Amino acid sequence: MSTPSTRALVGLALVSSILVAGLLVSPSAVIGTLETLSADPVVFGAVVAALYLVRPLLAWPTTPLAIVAGYGFGVAMGVPIALLGVLVTVTPVFLVARRVMDPGRGSTGPLSSSGSLGGVIDRAARVTKRYYRTAGPLRGVIASRLAPIPSDVATCAAAASGVQLRYFLAGTAIGELPWTIAAVVVGSSAATITTGGLGDLGLELSVVCGLAAAALLAGPVYRALQTRVNARDGKRSLDS
Repeated sequence: MSTPSTRALVGLALVSSILVAGLLVSPSAVIGTLETLSADPVVFGAVVAALYLVRPLLAWPTTPLAIVAGYGFGVAMGVPIALLGVLVTVTPVFLVARRVMDPGRGSTGPLSSSGSLGGVIDRAARVTKRYYRTAGPLRGVIASRLAPIPSDVATCAAAASGVQLRYFLAGTAIGELPWTIAAVVVGSSAATITTGGLGDLGLELSVVCGLAAAALLAGPVYRALQTRVNARDGKRSLDS
């Protein structure tokens, strides 16, 4: 029986460590202390910026930080600050994932192996590459950000599929905009800092953004299916 490569095991250990750190250091435990700093915009902004920078290491979602931005800066300033924070915090994840997975070296680059772990990674890479090949890089990133899936999962999928950084950043900004606005509005209207999420608004927003993502992908999916049907019909005609 073949075993996963050393690089694959190291990558798995790194991801596991990040997940454990995220469980041990919850957003509510850290962000709850920021309320006392909100009276000083400079200090508050510096701490929020630091939280965005360390967020990938703790596997936190981006929504609690956008809520904090809304609480401290209001809607007018909170939205651009939170959106910039999202772009800053996902970029290192994207660059590291692209280097580790390296789509230019086979199906999944250094993490690929012939073992069971490598097989799972290979299959996931093939699915994401097919998705981005069908949707296109910009449309694919926008739809993945609109869909209610974890931010870092969407980031790693784009990196593994060879999406260029400019498409990744543009698609992230567009796709994250409704989520960011909603989180900032919730934060700006809160009496105290909360990390409980978007509340009842979260379900409604998830449905709306999910439908928007589906509508965005409807055209490319239809064209891909039509091409497959035409190719199959053409092959049948040649065989007959």
